[in-house]
Amino acid sequence: EVQLVESGGGLVQPGGSLRLSCTVSGITFSNHDMSWIRQVPGKEVEWVAGITSLPSLFRTTSYADSVKGRLIISRDNAGNTLHLQMNSLRTEDTATYHCVRADDWPLDTPTTRGTQVTVS
Repeated sequence: EVQLVESGGGLVQPGGSLRLSCTVSGITFSNHDMSWIRQVPGKEVEWVAGITSLPSLFRTTSYADSVKGRLIISRDNAGNTLHLQMNSLRTEDTATYHCVRADDWPLDTPTTRGTQVTVS
C-alpha cells in the first residue's frame, strides 16, 4: 500500500518560514518524480513545485510562478522523504499542502491528509 504522510505545517506570520515534509512508503521512492500541491477550500487544487527522480547531479526542480524564489523543493531518497522549504511566506500561501507522485497529477481531489499552512 502506497502511503504519503505530510507534516510540518502550522501558523506563521507573513514573512516567516516553514519546512514541510512528506514521508513515503509502499513504493521505491527514488524512482518517482514528486510534486507538492495545495488546496484552499472552494478553490481548485494548485500545483506548487516538482522534483525529478534523477540522480542529484542531474536532478531538476520546477515551481509555480507564484512561489518561485520563495519555496524550495528537495528530496532525501535515503530517507524516503520529500521536503518543501517555505520562506517569505504570504497570506496567499495559506492552504492545505499535499505531496503527490508526478504520475498522479493532475487530480481534482487530493487523496492524502495533507498539512495545513496558515499565514496570518
